[in-house]
Amino acid sequence: MVPSRTWPFIVPLVLLACGLVFADTLYKYRGEDGEWIYTDRKPTADKNAEERELSNSFKTPRFTVRHDNAGTAINLVAQNEFFIPIEVRLTFRKIQGVAFPHPDAPLRWVVAPRSELQLLALNIVDGFAAPALDYDIEYVPGDPSAVHRPGGDYRAPFAAGTNYPITQAYPEAITHRSTDSIYAVDMAMPVGTDIFAARGGVVFDVASDNYRGGLNPARDGPAANVVRILHDDGTFAVYAHLNWHSIRVQPGDRVVDGEYIADSGNTGFSSGPHLHFAVQRNSGLRVDSLPVVFRGPDSAAVVPSSGNVLTSYP
Repeated sequence: MVPSRTWPFIVPLVLLACGLVFADTLYKYRGEDGEWIYTDRKPTADKNAEERELSNSFKTPRFTVRHDNAGTAINLVAQNEFFIPIEVRLTFRKIQGVAFPHPDAPLRWVVAPRSELQLLALNIVDGFAAPALDYDIEYVPGDPSAVHRPGGDYRAPFAAGTNYPITQAYPEAITHRSTDSIYAVDMAMPVGTDIFAARGGVVFDVASDNYRGGLNPARDGPAANVVRILHDDGTFAVYAHLNWHSIRVQPGDRVVDGEYIADSGNTGFSSGPHLHFAVQRNSGLRVDSLPVVFRGPDSAAVVPSSGNVLTSYP
């Protein structure tokens, strides 16, 4: 199904994001019926539990626009804390006491990762009331000039030698109906399946502390756990519906093809345990998904198809 943390964001003035801090130990073991059990309570010795230290403390990146009063002008400065370029557009609803930009100005910029960029310098007009600005910010991740160049097939995002059924892939569009998900691939797998990076890159977005899933998009959509990874060609991958507090990476981490990043789950808008995987790009203030081909045996290419079983090859 479709992950919940969607871009673009449209907000008045400034979007704020909270920090994420947690420190836990997660224990994973088989129950009496063979099911995986997860708990933060240390089980008895006979459970043969796998212990995973979940200790992360990081500030969630954010994108903001601030006003710097330079005396004769008001400067609008964008600050991008993400580890990915951000394309931003301003739409003014009210502007008073300052010279308005040229009507043909596009009011769109690309702000480099971890940087600041002065968007506008609005000169204060003498003799008018105090300056006042009211505008919306719309932004999406990625540089719109990026071109998909994978340099090979994507690794299936789970342990080599294992296989899982594909429950939804292009052109089937049960829930993959928007541009950011039409080429996404859903793979059914038990909660707790180790998830590996299908391609190397830099982690730029993480949600890890959601625990519920359901069939109500409005209610359950925001409760998906995700990891987003920027590739070297400017495209990025999303891994969604991950398990609660199982994510092993944080923004700024560079991962390689085949690196363990999280456990699969059933969080967010989801009809059952599965992994939602998609490769995306910014197509100009719009996130589009892209066709992907997975690595098969003897360098063969595997095109994902609903109903087929996907095997992972290193």
